[in-house]
Amino acid sequence: MTDDTTDEIMEATYTALCEHGYASLRMQDIADESTKSKAALHYHYDSKHDLLVAFLEHLRDELAGRVTEFREGDPSERLAEFLDEFLLPGDDTPGEEWGTAILEIKAQGPYDDAFRDRLQRIDDIWVDVVREAIADGVDAGVVREDVDPDDVAEFVVSLVMGTQARNVAIGYPRERTHASLTDYIEERVLVDGETLGVAEE
Repeated sequence: MTDDTTDEIMEATYTALCEHGYASLRMQDIADESTKSKAALHYHYDSKHDLLVAFLEHLRDELAGRVTEFREGDPSERLAEFLDEFLLPGDDTPGEEWGTAILEIKAQGPYDDAFRDRLQRIDDIWVDVVREAIADGVDAGVVREDVDPDDVAEFVVSLVMGTQARNVAIGYPRERTHASLTDYIEERVLVDGETLGVAEE
């Protein structure tokens, strides 16, 4: 299968998920959003489940490329940009329909080993990005030496992902968690005098 075909099918899957949600999604719905027939989709993927597993792998690859910018430069600025990207809505923030669809998929994790494995790989990227920024901050002298990068990364990512789920489920404002996490990092993680996103002269 060519890269163009894969990209088209993944984009069609995204669009169909946003329109129909996970529970109601059919292979025909995905075919309707692409130039491929249902039979053509089944040629590449035996079932809707197989296609969605591939879709999660695609999301993981996209996220890996997306977070490259958070792996270089000033550690404090990287942390600030990470929180802005995943907690503050912007022009390119996916809509409510996508948030609902991905939450439905995540809910299958406890029952589906393939889904859980791919979701874990996505989670690992988030944790690694924050862990690297914290560890680099310790080396650069902007993060306190007694801070454990693993603990902070797990805590931050748990709050970010939990907030995204609450936002979808009950409309909880992500900006509130953004403010709380900023305060936490400045008060408990950065050395005295440092402000998140602004390196001390």
